[in-house]
Amino acid sequence: MNEMGKRNPSCGIDMAGLHTTGKVHYNFGAAQLYEESLRRGEAILTAHGALLAETGQHTGRSPQDKFVVRDSNTQNTVWWDNNKAMTSAQFDTLLADFQAHATTRDLFVQDLIGGADPANSLPTRVVTEYAWHSLFIRNLLIRPDAVALAGFLPKMTIIDLPSFRADPSRHGSRGETMIAVDLTRQIVLIGGTSYAGEMKKSVFTALNYLLPQNRVMPMHCSANAGPDGDAAVFFGLSGTGKTTLSADPKRTLIGDDEHGWGDDGIFNFEGGCYAKTIRLSALAEPEIFATTQRFGTVLENVVLDEERVPDFDDGSLTENTRCAYPLDFIPNASETGRAAHPKNIIMLTADAFGVMPPIAALTPAQAMYHFLSGYTAKVAGTEKGVTEPEATFSTCFGAPFMPRHPSEYGNLLRSLIAEHKVNCWLVNTGWTGGAYGTGKRMPISATRALLSAALSGSLRNGEFRTDANFGFAVPVHVEGVDPAILNPRGTWADGAAYDRQAKLLVEMFIANFAKFEAHVDGSVLGAAPQAREAAE
Repeated sequence: MNEMGKRNPSCGIDMAGLHTTGKVHYNFGAAQLYEESLRRGEAILTAHGALLAETGQHTGRSPQDKFVVRDSNTQNTVWWDNNKAMTSAQFDTLLADFQAHATTRDLFVQDLIGGADPANSLPTRVVTEYAWHSLFIRNLLIRPDAVALAGFLPKMTIIDLPSFRADPSRHGSRGETMIAVDLTRQIVLIGGTSYAGEMKKSVFTALNYLLPQNRVMPMHCSANAGPDGDAAVFFGLSGTGKTTLSADPKRTLIGDDEHGWGDDGIFNFEGGCYAKTIRLSALAEPEIFATTQRFGTVLENVVLDEERVPDFDDGSLTENTRCAYPLDFIPNASETGRAAHPKNIIMLTADAFGVMPPIAALTPAQAMYHFLSGYTAKVAGTEKGVTEPEATFSTCFGAPFMPRHPSEYGNLLRSLIAEHKVNCWLVNTGWTGGAYGTGKRMPISATRALLSAALSGSLRNGEFRTDANFGFAVPVHVEGVDPAILNPRGTWADGAAYDRQAKLLVEMFIANFAKFEAHVDGSVLGAAPQAREAAE
């Protein structure tokens, strides 16, 4: 076999001390990984040639099982209120047990890169127990060419062994699942879960820790660019539309989930996309839908019919069904993963309370306020036990992946916004005409029309009103959009009920932001919404 796909390479590769008498499959391509995953019974083929795997009890990330090593380097740089600590000794014990567990197992190794900017990249070696995990991470990170691979020197190593079971008394874990991150040695250990997304988010966590010291802003966002190179960044939590809205056939896709913003502009951390597929349709999202019918795409927890055709409306395994595919599966994807400084920043929220307008212009202070707030809402059916809309505040739109204090990211973002004179917008992809259960989901056609006007610059020239609750500027007329939805209160049958709901949401914002008040200046504090008995 050639260098790009050989077994037990004679040159030897460093796997953070792992040694095995089994086979080591090094940099296998998609066809080889298909063959191995099917032979091992890890996955099955769909009718259209994608690879489908189920992840068992873990159908999403396990943030409560993630730990960061607390040592002399991280003691004063990690935000410990948000990150669970483990000792170096506990990590050493865990690593030794991972090494012992792998002794006789076949392993799959991929040498990949996090970060399309060479000056700020993180060469990463990923060692997996499953062949389909190897294909997943090969799709998601940047695949080096033959020249780069020949001189590859990893700065980080990820070891993913789903069959490993942690021992709380020995490793300090909560249970049998453990994601352990040593930011000093740049080693990540993942055990007790088959959910592949843990690997990609481990790279994101490391870059979130490393890049701010180089004045590079790491961002949980999608990004695209127009024909004239005008870049746009879309912040948002899962389910708010980052992937969907950035996949615009009229604009070049830079990436769908993780980016950096430095001196030379923005750059993708990844070489692929990890899109949610629940209720995916060819009509609403044709580019993403097409990837699910291609060889090389990995589907997670998607239900098939008798003909092995995916049923994207079936959430019986999980609402968090996914597909992972290389970026170049999207026809208008960027070849470089890089773009100029953004002209527009869009902060996405799926407001299930039906209070937020479909779009609002933000001042820099308001942008920092909403960035630190990171608001969206869960709705019934998406998580066990959720029966009513629940507010979710995930600072920086990605709290589980933020090792440093949010103020570091917030201040860096605000500085970059001011330096490059970026327009900032808040876009609600959630509910209108009432809360979840009464109202209806914001029409995606309206959201796309509003975004198009914002990105073209035409929206800035229109007439705006000041929102009575949040104080941001809301357009009163946008061509091609029903003007009724621009005023959320007017879409409710009962205006007083809207006022009560708005007051409730404002109070949630204020209560959540209390923990940041000591870390921001007066202008950001002044950008907070105002609780009032009744709206205008």
